[in-house]
Amino acid sequence: MITDRDIEKIFGEFLKQIKDRKMRQMTMKVWVDGCRDGGWKTLKELEKMPFTLLTDCHGVNFIEHTKAVTAGAMGLARAQTDSYRKLPYRIDMDRLIVGGLLHDVGKLLETTPDGKGGYKKSKTGACLRHPISGTVMAKMAGFPDEVANIIACHAKEGEGAPQVIETVFIHQADFATFNPLVMKNGGKLIE
Repeated sequence: MITDRDIEKIFGEFLKQIKDRKMRQMTMKVWVDGCRDGGWKTLKELEKMPFTLLTDCHGVNFIEHTKAVTAGAMGLARAQTDSYRKLPYRIDMDRLIVGGLLHDVGKLLETTPDGKGGYKKSKTGACLRHPISGTVMAKMAGFPDEVANIIACHAKEGEGAPQVIETVFIHQADFATFNPLVMKNGGKLIE
C-alpha cells in the first residue's frame, strides 16, 4: 500500500515548498487515496506507469511528468515575478504547486495495467477523463474551487473556460511536456 511517506519520498522537493500545512497534507491524502482506489500498491508500479496512453512516452513515466509539469509551471510563474516591474495579477505559489502535483492525479483511476506488460484505460477512465475524476478527488479532500479549476481546466476540458492564473501555467507546462512527444512520434519534431 502506498502511504504518505511514499508520496513524500517522490514529491518531497515540491511538498516542502507548500507553506500551508493543511494543503500539503490534503495533497498527500489525494495521492494516497487515488493510489488505493486505482489499485496502485507500490512506488515501483507507479514508476512504470506511462504519463499518457495517447502517444509513445519514450520512457517518461507518470511521476517524472508530474514533477516536470510542476517545476515548469513554477518556472513560468517565477519568470514573470522576476521580470515584470509590476505583476498584473497575484500568483498563489501554494496553489500552483498543489495544482502541479494534482493536475493528473485522476490518471491513477483512468489507467490500469493491461495484463500483458502494458497499460490501458480502466472502466473509470472510459467513463471519466482524468481532469474530471481528479477534480472530484480534490473536492472530496476539501480543496477550494480554485484548486479544482486547475485540475478541471488544465487539459482540453478547460478550453474557453474561466481559469485562475495557476491553471494557465499548469496548462502551458503540461502541453510543453506532451506536444514534443506527439511531434516526435509524428515525425514533426526537428532534432
